[in-house]
Amino acid sequence: MTGGSSVIFAYNKKNVGDTLMVIVKNDENKENRVERKGNIARVQTVEGTTVAWNFFDVSEYLSIKGNGQVELTEEEIDQLNEQLKLTGFEERLVADLAPKFVVGYVKTCVDHPDSDHLHITETEIDGETLQIVCGAANIEAGQKVVVAKPGAMMPDGMMIWPGSLRGVESYGMICSAKELHLPNAPEKKGILVLDESAKTGEKFEVGK
Repeated sequence: MTGGSSVIFAYNKKNVGDTLMVIVKNDENKENRVERKGNIARVQTVEGTTVAWNFFDVSEYLSIKGNGQVELTEEEIDQLNEQLKLTGFEERLVADLAPKFVVGYVKTCVDHPDSDHLHITETEIDGETLQIVCGAANIEAGQKVVVAKPGAMMPDGMMIWPGSLRGVESYGMICSAKELHLPNAPEKKGILVLDESAKTGEKFEVGK
């Protein structure tokens, strides 16, 4: 079982401006400090752990398409690291370029020992198996589903990180059509179950 490392790139020019937000760690501490050099700001915990970066006026050197979570190429990440170097920051970005929304196969599904509605699954995503806790009533072994891996940003802005639900570790989320903002998504609760022809590990396109 694994959770992997995660970096989230987010861009929303209409509501935030020409700023690329890079979230490198899950941060539940509200007392952070910000250090700005030129057009880059580093967000750190009071202990000195970097949790995020803001690259202001990013369109001066990158052409970013999309809204919400965006995907960058290795070359574009190299450009961001060059900007970090030019402004005097010693840290560099190391990003996982793999897709964050993928087709998963539910290998096993058992009841959570400390909940009457949660289930613990072993869900395969292209050779890697994630332990994911899911609360949907219609989850069961043998299904093809959509998995939001750690490092995914949901269409509503919620970020997915490894966590624990009632004492059981969970590395991602199994999604409903509504959570994915798919057109004509049913209002009833429950995960999206894909056709058997869906390929495990394949990237899944979500709505914005």
